[in-house]
Amino acid sequence: MVASKMFLVASPPCPVTSLVPSQQQKTSNPTCRRIRKTKPRSPLIRLKVLSMAKESSDGLAEKAAIADGLVSTPVIAWSLYTLKTTGCGLPPGPGGSIGALEGLSYLAVVGIVGWSLYTKSQTGSGLPSGPYGLLGAVEGFSYLTLLAIFVVFGLQFFQQGSLPGPLPSDQCFG
Repeated sequence: MVASKMFLVASPPCPVTSLVPSQQQKTSNPTCRRIRKTKPRSPLIRLKVLSMAKESSDGLAEKAAIADGLVSTPVIAWSLYTLKTTGCGLPPGPGGSIGALEGLSYLAVVGIVGWSLYTKSQTGSGLPSGPYGLLGAVEGFSYLTLLAIFVVFGLQFFQQGSLPGPLPSDQCFG
């Protein structure tokens, strides 16, 4: 992602002051205070530069993140529900496929949130909205899923005293 869109945003002008000192308004804006100390003049407009993430040209990473996020979010919801109701994660499934999907789903959500935080730190805005706004939706659902993970894992830890391991054990599917 490269910052490419630049916007100039005008801050609100300083309030017009009266020449009578008793009627002057107080402000915390140092620019307005400097103007008031000098003679009254027209309102000063300060410009701020904002940048946003550019839509990439190929979109391969975005499409992969959309596909991962659309699959990962319901898998994690199923996993968290199973963890909360049974105390164990999802069953391994045939050849360990469901357990592998569960683990990869957790990694995908953490990866999307990490990518979003990196983009936010570099450009000042989150991920681009992507085709049909799906990447933005996946980004939002990933943050909500991460919050749900913290809540359910915290409840599990305080109620059971531990979290189940990533491999089947005697307690879970042993």
